Amino acid sequence: MKTLIHPTAVIHPNAELHPTVQVGAYAVIGGHVKVGPETTIGAHAVLEGPLEIGARNRIFPGAVIGMQPQDLKYAGEFSWVKIGDDNLIREYVTINRATGTGDETRIGNGNLLMAYVHVGHNCIIEDSVVIANSVALAGHVHIESRARISGVLGVHQFVRIGRYAMVGGMARIDRDVPPFMTVEGNPARVRTLNLVGLKRAGFSAADLQMLKKAFRILYRSEFTFKQALEQLEALGDTEHLQYLRRFLLLSQMPGRRGLIPGKGKLANSSVDALNAASRRDESEKN
Repeated sequence: MKTLIHPTAVIHPNAELHPTVQVGAYAVIGGHVKVGPETTIGAHAVLEGPLEIGARNRIFPGAVIGMQPQDLKYAGEFSWVKIGDDNLIREYVTINRATGTGDETRIGNGNLLMAYVHVGHNCIIEDSVVIANSVALAGHVHIESRARISGVLGVHQFVRIGRYAMVGGMARIDRDVPPFMTVEGNPARVRTLNLVGLKRAGFSAADLQMLKKAFRILYRSEFTFKQALEQLEALGDTEHLQYLRRFLLLSQMPGRRGLIPGKGKLANSSVDALNAASRRDESEKN
């Protein structure tokens, strides 16, 4: 099959396009760009390398992918954007290359990035993530699989958003969002379990009941952070509980930003104290 390229498109001779790739009017594709089968590139899109794009992606008009990071530390080093398969990248999305030699900004499979989303340098978006319009991700943000990010909000650098989390629109996300939870408001707070998303994902009644208990321990109790982790361990040893405990512990590692708080004592005292300590450590390093 012949490559379907509009005659006004500008394509660098070193770019590698699968014969089934379609390129719209006035699109610009630079060198060191590799595009996989059945991917479509809309009118006026700009792709710069080093950039790898997998199969069956739909890149809509005006998207700009693979440009240099908006990072003053970037010194022209060779870095990447790598995008998997079956993604929808809507109008005027921007995805920047990484800072750091050989490092990458990575988008997985089956994601939807709606119009005007910005993905900063060194971000990781796993699989089946939905990010609504006008969301800005700062550098080094990590969004785990099947998270849902509502529109018109910003995510601080080095923040991690857990799998199956739901973030409400116009929130300010400056700390890690625990998996399975719904976060909303400004300042953002953990409000409840993401029951609608979990049910749609096929979680069993037993799993939902266990996660409801975990939510009450974390956000509706008087336990300290250490006590809450012990209570979670006593609940059982399911895959979801193991993952939740790992996520909570990771959020308190040196250099991390801590957890989005909730309403309970755990969130408003113990975790906030840990968050403050983490920020002091980060400030001293800088």
